Amino acid sequence: MTEDNNKLLAEVNEKKIYLSDVYELLANIENNQSLNNEEGKKALADEIVNQELLLKDAYENGLDKDEEFLKEFDKVKRNMMINYAMHKIFESVKIDDKEIKAYYEDHKDTLNPPVLYQASHILIKDLEKAKSIKAEIDKGLDFSEAAKMYSMDPSKDNGGSLGKFPKGVMVKEFQEGLDSLEIGEVSEPVKSQFGYHIIKLENIENNQVNDYETIKDQVGQRLIMEKRQEAYLEKVEQISKDVEVKKYY
Repeated sequence: MTEDNNKLLAEVNEKKIYLSDVYELLANIENNQSLNNEEGKKALADEIVNQELLLKDAYENGLDKDEEFLKEFDKVKRNMMINYAMHKIFESVKIDDKEIKAYYEDHKDTLNPPVLYQASHILIKDLEKAKSIKAEIDKGLDFSEAAKMYSMDPSKDNGGSLGKFPKGVMVKEFQEGLDSLEIGEVSEPVKSQFGYHIIKLENIENNQVNDYETIKDQVGQRLIMEKRQEAYLEKVEQISKDVEVKKYY
């Protein structure tokens, strides 16, 4: 019998705490195996209760108005807003089978490269956050779990997987980062126009077939990456028309 994630565990000042909240906290704890049992879940539920009590006290004592807190909150809010804006641009890009087929017909002479990469990535806007996530992965955090928790790219839903793709599909910086890796290796943060990528090279294989049905998924991946880049640059160009930008480089 599976557990009911909607099971109510506690209430603090009408704030309801569910089993799903415990699992969410559990997913963010490194080496959490010792807590994935009944006693561990009770301890985590207690911790959530304690945090709610602390939050209540903090508001009552006006900590949300402290100058130091407001400065830090503004930084976090700024980065979250950038991440969310990027996510909304990527989310708006859609492709259908007709577009994929047309793209294949236009590019089939170049869609049979000698090498196919298979890789995953985590996209982060902030460098320090990207470094912190890489450190967590180095300490044992599963890459796909890290992608689901932290990445702002839609591929997060697939654990950061980008599937298989030929050389030249990704932006230059990403490709250079990819080429520096051995199979199974995870990169340091790699900067591109989209943010900072943590890249894991899953595999490299020879590609001998280029009929449409066989490589349809790879063609779709290539097309949507191109369309996302176009959408991003078009949005930036549109915004820049109404904003004074001075560059000194």
